[in-house]
Amino acid sequence: MKRQNTRGNFTRGPLWSVAALLLGSSAVQAGPPFLTDDPEPVGYQHWEFYVASLDTKTADGWTGTAPHIELNYGVVSNVQLHLIAPLAYDAPSAGDVHFGYGDTELGVKFRFVQETVHSPEVGIFPLLEVPTGSESEGLGTGHAQAFLPVWLQKDFGNWTAYGGGGYGINPGAGNQNWGFGGMVLQRQVMKNVLIGGETYYRTAMEPGGRGDTAFNLGTVVDFSEHHHFLFSAGRSFHGPTQFQLYIAYQLTFGPRS
Repeated sequence: MKRQNTRGNFTRGPLWSVAALLLGSSAVQAGPPFLTDDPEPVGYQHWEFYVASLDTKTADGWTGTAPHIELNYGVVSNVQLHLIAPLAYDAPSAGDVHFGYGDTELGVKFRFVQETVHSPEVGIFPLLEVPTGSESEGLGTGHAQAFLPVWLQKDFGNWTAYGGGGYGINPGAGNQNWGFGGMVLQRQVMKNVLIGGETYYRTAMEPGGRGDTAFNLGTVVDFSEHHHFLFSAGRSFHGPTQFQLYIAYQLTFGPRS
């Protein structure tokens, strides 16, 4: 999801908006709680509903959502519709704290290659950030933004590897387009518990700004077939992110096979 107005060497506005663009969502066992996504859409006529918070700390303060609502729906086989409606906040280390509705995210995930014994599944997940948040209060970017990624995934028994990358379109004065690449490795350690880790790199989003090489460690706990808990936390190896956190409750439902 996104940003605007500079603080130091990188953009001030909602850094969560970049993360939101990347978080985009999918099946319970891939995508969230990590920023790197996967190519697997929600099943046909199935729903995912999230109540989540995504928070980022830098030297200039905190930005994030408190909370955001996410909906994913399998509209046809191999195609998922996606919406994020956030309540955003911007809490600079010096200055006023602002809270209100942020930028709305829309997307469509399309898997066009199925996984086989020897090859991964492949999909695209274009995302559009609609500038519904207040730019002056740091809750929105003031410009429509887009992220155009390609994702791959392969299962190896209890292990799953997925990742890929994409190109972010970031218009507006003082902004520039950016690139992202990430990789996740995760394991089903118990029938209802998954753990994993990711590493990713994002290029600078403004001229003369800083890129970000970071990691997250996370888990998904299935309380039942329909109720799930997701959590991840991490920080930069090299970059502005001192701490980042994602926590969510997820409800999944749809017709039985």
